Amino acid sequence: MAAHIGHEKAGGRVKGTPNKANAEIKDMIRGALDDAGGRAYLTQQALDNPVAFMGLLGKILPKDVSNTIKGELTIESITRTIIDPKGDNAN
Repeated sequence: MAAHIGHEKAGGRVKGTPNKANAEIKDMIRGALDDAGGRAYLTQQALDNPVAFMGLLGKILPKDVSNTIKGELTIESITRTIIDPKGDNAN
């Protein structure tokens, strides 16, 4: 049944509440990361698999950043660049 104008939605999750399945999956991923060695494991992955690691990093960095600092400096954009940590930039 469609909601009518002026009537509040009844039932369901409150807006902004995470999906239970998503929360469970995130908990499993965190647990697996802990089991694999946590931060040390991620550090090793950054060295061994830099492309995959940078893809992961790209998922957590903001896509757009715009801010003013004390009215003197405005950051218009930030560009993400993948850099090979081993220094091998040859194609």
